[in-house]
Amino acid sequence: MTVKTKLLIALSIILLVSFAATSIVNYTVTRDSIREELINSSLPLTGKTIYSEIHSAMMRPILVSSSMANDTFLKDWIVSGEQEPLEIIKYLEEIRRKYGFMSAFFVSAKSDKYYYHKGILKRISARDEHDVWYYAFTSTGREYDLDVDNNQAEDNKLAIFVNFRVEDAQGRLLGVTGVGLNMDNAVALLQKAHDDYRRNIFLVDQDGLVQVALDKSRIQKSYITETEGIRTVAQKILEPHEDARNYEYDLDGEHILLSSRYLPEFQWHLIVEQNEGEALATARHNLIRTLSVGFGASLLIIFLCVLTVNHFQARLERMAKTDPLTGAANRRALEERFHLAAYKARRNATPCSAVIIDLDDFKAINDTLGHMEGDAVIKTVADTITRTLRPTDLLARWGGDEFVILMESTAQDASIVTERIRAHMPPGPLGRTISFSCGIAQFTADDDLKSLTHRADQAMYAAKAKGDRCLIASPPDA
Repeated sequence: MTVKTKLLIALSIILLVSFAATSIVNYTVTRDSIREELINSSLPLTGKTIYSEIHSAMMRPILVSSSMANDTFLKDWIVSGEQEPLEIIKYLEEIRRKYGFMSAFFVSAKSDKYYYHKGILKRISARDEHDVWYYAFTSTGREYDLDVDNNQAEDNKLAIFVNFRVEDAQGRLLGVTGVGLNMDNAVALLQKAHDDYRRNIFLVDQDGLVQVALDKSRIQKSYITETEGIRTVAQKILEPHEDARNYEYDLDGEHILLSSRYLPEFQWHLIVEQNEGEALATARHNLIRTLSVGFGASLLIIFLCVLTVNHFQARLERMAKTDPLTGAANRRALEERFHLAAYKARRNATPCSAVIIDLDDFKAINDTLGHMEGDAVIKTVADTITRTLRPTDLLARWGGDEFVILMESTAQDASIVTERIRAHMPPGPLGRTISFSCGIAQFTADDDLKSLTHRADQAMYAAKAKGDRCLIASPPDA
């Protein structure tokens, strides 16, 4: 076997292994990216969209029920002794027909009669399991709530009831009124969301009892605190919270990603679930396809060439954007980062500030000890600043003994950081701690890099003139 053959075999083995390893790494990165996007963006966004739709669908019956509870006609009719039941029946029928509800009702606290749009359904009793809702709701003192139950007035069809307290001028309970919504309408809303997003969506109350779900057999019967898998995170889900929260659990060998959002108007929790395996199916198929192609000698050589070119290109780009003495960014890199920071500031109102740092008495170091010692001081300063900054901040050498820091923060926060930098400065070559003056300018919508650094530069010179360590520039229109 010739040296050439051995070299080709060795190179082929190296390239094949490299190709396989690269494919697996790419899959891992893609998988992590998809997972990150699901957890931090896609699932919460789905929940927010569905919340908006549910909010839009439920606010009308809540407002109508509130109007009924404050209707002077209803209150006068109750106070007058509930004479002429036909009047209240017609009133409830008009409400039901006008807004297209499944039912409209009033339960009297005095007579215990359950009036609805077709007549008097019954007298409620604490011993009747269908009437427990009334006593539970009135005992809470809440103005209104939502209750899922069978509608006895409509062949026991499952419904969502909006219950509203009716009180007289002295705050005494007169009864409970409200409307009933067909559960099928709410399920249809979840079905549409499921079809659009291919995710499992349901709502639970503060006890974890399922209130609305595509699987109707779970409604009013299944608690997430007792359901396999999700029960491991159920208590955290049921804690009221303003923003969407993300959780994970395992069920039957599958990993489930979950986003939960509390709906304060309904005192329910909206839960959106995504099977991670299903979401990653495309990435896995791509991995298989990638591993099954591209093993020809020519493709491997091309891949090697591309890899080499990319490697040297990356090195050249780093060299083009880095100050050779300090390793800090140069002006070109600063300009690129500024454009990104300005875009984020204008689009998302993210604060951004520029800090210009100028070393004090640096000329004395050069004149006394020489430029090599001066370069060592500059490098020390750059290293000290770099260790103090956050990963999102950028240090750039502005010239000679001047540096610019671009920070995603307000001018006040930037001032705190400069004091932290000052506290970490080591002793200088002349026997005293390296000191500096600085100026800070906060980005405004009309700023470009020149105007921003100009204001910071002016503030720095003002700080030197006044003997102050650091000054914040006033806004351009101040």
